[in-house]
Amino acid sequence: MATIFSHPAVPISLFFFFGKKRIPVILAIFGIFFSILPDFDVVAFKFGIPYESDWGHRGFTHSILFALVVSCIVAFFRTKLKASWLIIFLFLSVSAISHGVLDAMTTGGLGVGFFLPWRSERIFFEYRPIRVSPIGPKNFFTERGWVVIQSELLYIWVPAFLVSIVGVGVRRLSNKEGE
Repeated sequence: MATIFSHPAVPISLFFFFGKKRIPVILAIFGIFFSILPDFDVVAFKFGIPYESDWGHRGFTHSILFALVVSCIVAFFRTKLKASWLIIFLFLSVSAISHGVLDAMTTGGLGVGFFLPWRSERIFFEYRPIRVSPIGPKNFFTERGWVVIQSELLYIWVPAFLVSIVGVGVRRLSNKEGE
């Protein structure tokens, strides 16, 4: 899996790309939470649910259906999020689905259950440049953890930064042309 520190790169970059007029700050905060929400499935280990179970790590909470359902629920209670139902739904869905996409680009684990509950198959992408993160904080602060951080900087944060810069640049250019 990618680390809890890097999953928020997607909603953060989208926030900067589209700007706070389209993605209000409170919605961006929800997007950050949604980008890490799928990893709450690690509690399954405490209940004896095996990793490879549909309810285990990288299982149902990493599915597209889960992302769409929780995004829809939040979008219905949108009054505090200061955006339209569609913007909330799309932004939160992309934020949550991005979690599985990043995990499917890592070098370890059992893959991601994108299509649960219809198909139990776990999926990895062919292109997998992100080093898999060790589970647990004590295992993270090691030499292996540093290798993971380096791969995430290169393959997650640099592209996210570039997306942000493009969005900010396009908005600034369009504002100057409108003057």
